[in-house]
Parts: sequence; structure tokens; C-alpha cells
Amino acid sequence: MSDRLRVLPQYLLPKQALTSLMGTLARREAGALTTWVIRRFVARYGVDMSEAAEPDIAAYKSFNAFFTRALRAGARPLAEAPLICPVDGAISQIGPINGDQIFQAKGHFYSTAALVGGDQQLAEQFRNGSFATLYLSPRDYHRIHMPCNGRLTRMIHVPGALFSVNPVTARGVPGLFARNERVVCVFEGEAGPFVLALVGATIVGSMATVWHGVVNPPRPGNLREWRYADQPITLRQGEEMGRFLLGSTVVMLFPPRGPGQPPLRFNPEWAPGRSIRLGEAMAA
Repeated sequence: MSDRLRVLPQYLLPKQALTSLMGTLARREAGALTTWVIRRFVARYGVDMSEAAEPDIAAYKSFNAFFTRALRAGARPLAEAPLICPVDGAISQIGPINGDQIFQAKGHFYSTAALVGGDQQLAEQFRNGSFATLYLSPRDYHRIHMPCNGRLTRMIHVPGALFSVNPVTARGVPGLFARNERVVCVFEGEAGPFVLALVGATIVGSMATVWHGVVNPPRPGNLREWRYADQPITLRQGEEMGRFLLGSTVVMLFPPRGPGQPPLRFNPEWAPGRSIRLGEAMAA
């Protein structure tokens, strides 16, 4: 069966309503029932609770509290590299941006402008730059950290669909990451601007950042933007910048290097499908 046929049922699902319902349930504090659900989830997906700051499943009052659990100190040492991996997960795709086109999967591309919500001026800064698309599965740690030092300049909440973001859907839904709801965070770093886009998915109840809190809900259906030029919000490499409530994807954009500078070089061990861990060397 082709990937497009496999994802056909997702076009028919009431994705927004299902996501809203699951978000409500994940926030509920239901005592023994919550603990039972978490235990089943841990067993089903093989979650390693020994890495958590709080390894006792019964200590989590809600599923969201469990899902956004912190890691114990020292669980993810940071590599000495200009850019480090911001999440636990797997590589969906990495590589150069061809003009304004980002490679999604075989036969599928989408534009930088579409990803950032239609802002051509912002997108132009990443023409012929580099990108990385990283997928977080249900078993992974779901906080997102900074790949390098950065000063926040903008945040854009782009409304959209809520397709799954697993590899099959990435191969079957054209422009997936520019169709789904997303929170686009724009930073200024030592090497220029960069973007971390948190892409929502089916049953992803919400996305949050450390400076704003929960961004969605609400879901008003229109693009929302916040600018931070007059606010000194600076995060250092390895610091938490946001989190998903249930699994999803992070897309990063980096600008082209200036004249006389070598192009961005990703870790030679990185390739689509490879498992990755927060803090490992990503690129130089």
C-alpha cells in the first residue's frame, strides 16, 4: 500500500476535536487511573524512567506532568560544538535549503516562507541556507533546548492542520510541516538569525515556551505574532526553550554562511532515520 493511501484516513478524522479532547484528558488529575495510564504508556513505548529527575511514576499527578518530565542532572552532557542537538528523537531530514525549498521526503518539498507563516522577508534570510527536521516519538523526552546561544526576536503562532508527523505521514502528505499548526521562534545568534519551529500534530494538546508559557490553546484560527526587540530574552546553548505536550517535530533553519566562510557542516554521523540525543554535536 502506498504512503498516500495509508494517510488517507487522516484527512477524514476530526483532528482538531480529537486533539482538544486528548489535551483535556491529559491535563486531568485522576489519581490511580492516571498512574495506571502512565504505567501502560511506559510499558508500551519502553520509556526509560531511570533518566527522569522523578523516576516514580506515581509521583506524576497528570499525564502532561509525566510527558513533560525533566531529566535528572547529568543525563545529557553537552558536546563542545557550535551547534548541539536540541532534542531526543530521530532525524527526519537534514541538508541544504535549495533556494527557498526544504526537502521533506521523496517527491515532497515546501518553502521556507510557508513554514514561517508567509513572511517573505524573514524567509529570505535562509535562502540557500541549511535545515534540520527532527522527529520526537512518544517515548522521547519532550523538552526542546537551545542548539546555541540566542537572543529571541520574534514568535509566530501559525494556525494549521494537525496531521500526524510520523515518517509515513511525512512521505504521504505534501508540505506536511508547512500545513500543520506550528510555533515559529526566531533568534539572533553569533552566526546570524536562526529559527526553531515547533510543529504540532494529531493529539499534541499544546506547545509552550519558557518565556511565554502555553501558546496554544487558544487556537483563534488566525496568525498571531509577538516581537521581543525591547525585551532582553537571551537563552544559552543547552537551556530549555520550550516543550511539546505529546510528540511532534522540530524544524530548524540556519542562514547561508558569508563570503569566505565554510558552509554549515552537519555531524558526519547524522543521516535520516538515525536516533539522536539532546546535547550531542549537530553541526559546525
